[in-house]
Amino acid sequence: MKDKEYISFVIPCYRSEKTLPGVVDEIKETMKTLPDYDYEIILVNDSSPDNTMGTIRNLCSENDCITGVDLAKNFGQHAALMAGMRISGGDIVVCLDDDGQTPANEVGKLLGKLEEGYDVCYASYGHKQHNGFRNFGSKVNEHMTRIMLGKPKELYISSYFAVKRFVVDDMLRYEQPFSYVIGLVLRATKNITNVEVNHRAREVGHSGYTLRKLFSLWFNGFTAFSIKPLRIATFIGCACACTGFLYGIYTIVKKLVLVDVQAGFSALMSVLVFIGGMLMLMLGMIGEYVGRIYLCMNNSPQYVIREVIGKKSSEDE
Repeated sequence: MKDKEYISFVIPCYRSEKTLPGVVDEIKETMKTLPDYDYEIILVNDSSPDNTMGTIRNLCSENDCITGVDLAKNFGQHAALMAGMRISGGDIVVCLDDDGQTPANEVGKLLGKLEEGYDVCYASYGHKQHNGFRNFGSKVNEHMTRIMLGKPKELYISSYFAVKRFVVDDMLRYEQPFSYVIGLVLRATKNITNVEVNHRAREVGHSGYTLRKLFSLWFNGFTAFSIKPLRIATFIGCACACTGFLYGIYTIVKKLVLVDVQAGFSALMSVLVFIGGMLMLMLGMIGEYVGRIYLCMNNSPQYVIREVIGKKSSEDE
């Protein structure tokens, strides 16, 4: 008889003291309908300013299957996911949100795709219930991952996904501070699929993603896992140099043919400002890479765990 597969639910938590109990209850009720699986739940508090950690403590005291992880400061959603994955022990890891918008009761759809032979399954949504700003950020992230990381055009990326253990183990080889989960997944496998699930409207609070956090996420994606920005910078530099050379030839020819032509001060300043701006942009891009190399060489932490409570802490003892 086949042994039960073990599922680790990893949930990064931020400002979710009111929504987290409902998410946990939904997971528990759903897993009762999936008798072929055992499970654990890992709740990672990403230094939330509210009483999220207090809620996690209560949930751990009431449920033997729950582990709580408290990060020392706010490292971001992707670092929190990596912390939870490193503690997890499941044959399959399922990652979902703490706000109840990702339907835990449809996890069977994701698990079914893995049973079909896929390594990773991402949830896709017919209609997302995010606000306009968050949807815009998702679209930018979609284009960025496709251009910079080689994500297939038809593949939809979301925060709700299931992944097999061997992919997780490969992802955990990355210990640098600039974690980007989809980049690590695409580095490990291309055997990825989607399954459509319902996306719920947010009932409490608002998204924790600000414009600054979105920009930080995008920079992680295309500087930590791709050198295409440097190649684009090289191409733009060559194009500017060629344009300047051709314009110089044009100016000389024009001066020889039309002796009375006057040099255009405005045109000259426009070219200088444009070229200067492009040079500063390229230098900034190179500086971003060099700075990240410097931080990696200094062993900047991907995350720092203040405390582990519940199931895993008792096992360590």
